[in-house]
Amino acid sequence: MPTIAIRVRPGASRTAVGGSHPGPYGPALVVAVGARPVDGQATEAALKALAEALRVRPSALRLKAGAASRDKLVELPDGHADRVAALMDPDPAKRGAH
Repeated sequence: MPTIAIRVRPGASRTAVGGSHPGPYGPALVVAVGARPVDGQATEAALKALAEALRVRPSALRLKAGAASRDKLVELPDGHADRVAALMDPDPAKRGAH
């Protein structure tokens, strides 16, 4: 199962998945969520938003590192590399519906 880096932006005005951020695990997919970083709420919201963007069940994703950090490593099912690459594209028009 492939692993991707994500950068969570808690406290956002709306949930959004897209864009790239240089992080400690390499380029990370940005996941903005309205939840605050309290008791894992932002992490849970980020995994739910990521699952929706990738069109998989939230239970198909597994947090590998970064439970208490904005930078996280997430394991996801095979076959989603193209979708992740599209979501990380700097041009929002190329990211598609998410």
